[in-house]
Amino acid sequence: MQLIVTGTAGFIGFFIAKRLLEAGRSVIGIDNFNNYYDVSLKEARSRQLRDYKQFTELRIDLKNKDEVLTAFSKYQPEIVINLAAQAGVRYGFKDPYTYIDSNIYGFLNILEGCRHYPVKHLVYASTSSVYGANVKMPFSEHDPADHPLSIYSASKRANELMAHSYSHLFDIPCTGLRFFNVYGPWGRPDLALFSFTKNILEGKSIEVFNHGNMVRDFTYIDDIVTGVLKVAFEQYPTKIAQISVDPATSHVASYRLYNIGNNKPENLMRYIECIESELGINAKKIMLSIQPGEVQKTWADVTDLSTDTGYAPNTSIERGIKEFIKWYRQYYKV
Repeated sequence: MQLIVTGTAGFIGFFIAKRLLEAGRSVIGIDNFNNYYDVSLKEARSRQLRDYKQFTELRIDLKNKDEVLTAFSKYQPEIVINLAAQAGVRYGFKDPYTYIDSNIYGFLNILEGCRHYPVKHLVYASTSSVYGANVKMPFSEHDPADHPLSIYSASKRANELMAHSYSHLFDIPCTGLRFFNVYGPWGRPDLALFSFTKNILEGKSIEVFNHGNMVRDFTYIDDIVTGVLKVAFEQYPTKIAQISVDPATSHVASYRLYNIGNNKPENLMRYIECIESELGINAKKIMLSIQPGEVQKTWADVTDLSTDTGYAPNTSIERGIKEFIKWYRQYYKV
């Protein structure tokens, strides 16, 4: 079975590809190695993947239609796991156009590839950010997601709608996964755990938004990978007969949406305390107001995913933070 995984030099894509390769599967990895954050970290991830003889690396940009379609034509993938995207809420104020290029045009080219070279299953990354201004907790896939608060979340919600239309029109089995605050070793430098650890070790202050009154459904990378692969290989969506069109399960398309999170929200200040405890250093904190585009609380209802796949995240933040800091100290030799 040929698989295409996009974003393999990125955080989640790297771990997905690595788990697949460890299982003996062949992976076509696509990444453009952009400079949104430290490219050397992306290169270090990719070097590990290149150690596997069944890994093929393609350095192409998803917004390049010809190169994407050529890859589909050459490798004829049966499963596609699309994790490449322009991430980050705050970066949208600096360069909103990159979200359209990467997350809209790029995803359209993935859909076109799946249309012209039919696949058994397209699994793609969405985000908890699509819930935006929703106040009902926990967030459920069966609730509306019509009020995104950032260009990033708007682009990912657009991906869900685009996937639904392509699934309906061209009978492409599609599953969208709404990720909740993924963290762990090899994580992105713009994520809280990475930046907090770096600044604390360097004796710098950390910025704590909304004066610490934030709650997040932090989800460890190993739990995420297990859930993604269960979906990709075990849960091919089919058309489901029902009276009304549910936003998570559509009767007019082979289409599903799942939350994939820890289902255990944690207060930001407790998260910081766990980092301080593991490092043995008290952080110098700068308390700030909430940033535009940020939400105060996330909490994943993972009932559907658990029911359909047996998904059961079990990594505590204490263990997850310990594993990250262990990796960070080894990688940066601090």
